[in-house]
Amino acid sequence: MQAEGVNRKVLQKGVKYLAITLPLLFLGPIVIHSSLKNQGHPFFIPIFGLGCIMCLSAMLLLFKGINTIMKSLFGK
Repeated sequence: MQAEGVNRKVLQKGVKYLAITLPLLFLGPIVIHSSLKNQGHPFFIPIFGLGCIMCLSAMLLLFKGINTIMKSLFGK
């Protein structure tokens, strides 16, 4: 029985997703925290929304990156 091996292009795509996720995992909570400290500022709602979008996109990209890496390792 022969192993299929790793699909390197798909693996690189998954690692790229995780590389984009890493800064978002830190920036999202930082932006949310700084917006909550400045609730009286007129840009509070847009900045808070931006932080929430960053956190949600980090979760989505983390899931997509891990899923893509699993596809490259184990096939479909």
